[in-house]
Amino acid sequence: MRIWSGAVTAAVALSLAGTGQASAADVNNAKNAGFESGLGNWTCSAGSGTTVSSPVHSGSAALKATPAALDNAQCTQTVAVKPNSTYTLSAWVQGGYAYLGATGTGTTDVSTWTPDTPSWKQLQTTFTTGSSTTSVTIYLHGWYGTAAYYADDVSVFGPDGGGGGDPAPTVPAAPTGLTATGTTSSSVSLSWSTVSNATGYNVYRNGTKVAAVTGTSATVTGLTASTSYSFQVTATNAAGESAKSATVTATTAGSGDPGPVTGLPKHAVTGYWQNFNNGATVQKISDVPSAYDIIAVAFADATTTPGAVTFSLDSAGLGGYTVDQFKADIKAKQAAGKKVIVSVGGEKGTVSVSDSASATNFANSVYSLMQTYGFDGVDIDLENGLNPTYMTQALRALSAKAGPNLVITMAPQTIDMQSTSGSYFKTALNIKDILTVVNTQYYNSGAMLGCDGKVYSQGSVDFLTALACIQLEGGLAPSQVGLGLPASPSGAGGGYVSPTTVNNALDCLTKLTNCGTFKPSKTYPDLRGAMTWSTNWDAAAGNAWSNSVGAHVHALP
Repeated sequence: MRIWSGAVTAAVALSLAGTGQASAADVNNAKNAGFESGLGNWTCSAGSGTTVSSPVHSGSAALKATPAALDNAQCTQTVAVKPNSTYTLSAWVQGGYAYLGATGTGTTDVSTWTPDTPSWKQLQTTFTTGSSTTSVTIYLHGWYGTAAYYADDVSVFGPDGGGGGDPAPTVPAAPTGLTATGTTSSSVSLSWSTVSNATGYNVYRNGTKVAAVTGTSATVTGLTASTSYSFQVTATNAAGESAKSATVTATTAGSGDPGPVTGLPKHAVTGYWQNFNNGATVQKISDVPSAYDIIAVAFADATTTPGAVTFSLDSAGLGGYTVDQFKADIKAKQAAGKKVIVSVGGEKGTVSVSDSASATNFANSVYSLMQTYGFDGVDIDLENGLNPTYMTQALRALSAKAGPNLVITMAPQTIDMQSTSGSYFKTALNIKDILTVVNTQYYNSGAMLGCDGKVYSQGSVDFLTALACIQLEGGLAPSQVGLGLPASPSGAGGGYVSPTTVNNALDCLTKLTNCGTFKPSKTYPDLRGAMTWSTNWDAAAGNAWSNSVGAHVHALP
């Protein structure tokens, strides 16, 4: 859990138009599009821009622009264009919030954006120039007070405006690293490595194209249970389509295969238990109220071995709480039907699972902690980014060790669940068949986009319902969606709401009652429930949160 101070105050419509085969006259009209010549041809506000040698999407340089409290780190270039012509504007971005757009088009100015992303992602849109337009201004910018963004390989592709530019794109190389990351009885999830200069990817099943996506993952649905399928992927851009990747085969699960068998109630309450004293009430596991169905022990720590984690009980900080008492209290909670899991990460967590070796280390070390302390599973609360390919690999390896009773929860920040293209959302969808619940932190967030494209401020019923709607419509089962809120104003830097507001949001999502201005298109009676940071802050406030929200969750339909 962490304090995040950025805020989004304007919604930008996404326009992800595709591109067709380029004509011979088409060029990239942007100059120094890969920032190989420093900031030449670019102007960045308030000295916010510089060039770096890492990370880069291609070549040897990329733009790094750092927003300030009163500056969004906008970098612009004036580009020569032809009147009455259509252009495709694109750029590869990474890091914090990133916006891409064009003004002065003479028709409709355009823009597109993405929340923060730990890996390179392409932004793309199109515009048409007016009858007398001979130049446009293209821009990149971040958002006030948020993390730096990186940009590379900018393109304004279309008829030559006469101003010269960088070379037109070439057909991309075939994708590599194609992997089947998960299966159900009717679907197969795939992921692959980014291809330089690609604007999209086509997915083939048994030789037939079945999907076109802009990211490096896809889930192919509508499949038959207990059936083997072969898959390939190609990369595309304005110059054409690559050769097909190597083939990967995957077999769908049987129609009667069980999902996770966690023994949890239909509606559950999760609470984080603090293995440290930060001014909240110090607790033993036995002190946690019975309203909590899942107790997430915070936190496991990184070791010097990549991907591996460890846990040490802070006996001194917890008033002499011994390891033997801790283990006994976990067993007692489990005997009462509760689940106790270990949370990995937190605001200061530095666990990195970025390759197959670290994925194996993560799975082995978490399983070792489960055996040592009796934990029922793991919570992923990595607030400094995660790699969906290798975190998926790690959690599947852990599931193979622990079996179907494994509890896997996640606690992404609000911004992490704004789009299915985000790494957290990708990971959740990749492991949907073994995932228990995603309890998004609906606090420390400022304002965010809801599923209706409107901006909502934290601290309201609308914020909770319109943002939870993104997950409910984005592929997660309602039983895998929970609302995460602080137990008291002391538990977060911002976004605390009263238990009544939490309960109203739960009612709105499950019964379409007590809604604010936003009303979901349907009810989600299987919604899992709610989460809070933390049981300790709850205790410090007289357990007001768990007494109210806990009873309400357990009374849901």
